[in-house]
Amino acid sequence: MNILAFNGSPRKKWNTAQLLQRALDGAASAGAETELVHLCTEPFKGCTSCFACKHKGSQTKGLCAYRDALTPILVKARQADAFIIGSPVYYDYPTAQTRAFLERLLFPVDTYLVDADGSRLRVLDTTIPTAMIYTMNCPQWYMEKVNYPTILGANEAALKRLFGYCETLYSCDTYQFSDYSKYACNMFSEEKKAVQKANQFPKDLDNAFALGQRLAALIAQEKR
Repeated sequence: MNILAFNGSPRKKWNTAQLLQRALDGAASAGAETELVHLCTEPFKGCTSCFACKHKGSQTKGLCAYRDALTPILVKARQADAFIIGSPVYYDYPTAQTRAFLERLLFPVDTYLVDADGSRLRVLDTTIPTAMIYTMNCPQWYMEKVNYPTILGANEAALKRLFGYCETLYSCDTYQFSDYSKYACNMFSEEKKAVQKANQFPKDLDNAFALGQRLAALIAQEKR
């Protein structure tokens, strides 16, 4: 059982990476082999609209035909029994790295084919459990006010349709700086942020651990 996590944050040791690692810890506790992949380590493009994956008789087999530094990472994703994608939220959306990764991962396993009932056909004939983890500086009430669950939920919907299963974990009001005194940011209270980090972030880590366990359980169920 192989479960991977892909970190779309430019930081390798901050909130998103910590939650992804904790999710992998949960998966490992259920017997999975795990790996955390940082997308920021290599430069790569999003979808180039070459449509090689949509040619009649295409031999791409659901893997992006464009070759660059992302190719081996995409191979790992396609070979995984389950995977988790994590990203901070920048201006209402995942990071550019995350979005480019999703474009290259999703489009080749999508099709422009429908069955007799008009339902879209899938490239994959098995379920690969997936999850999204989002971290954000804003509190939960603001996330709901600006409709993040709908905006970010589009990624969950796409993953669910193409891979068969997806769930999302939100971590709100995260600690953005290691030392708030160094930055011009008087709209935030460092004291309140510290309380939130001490009280809520450990719960988010526990939820991430449980998420990893659930994905491992789904794999075990799928393979029975």
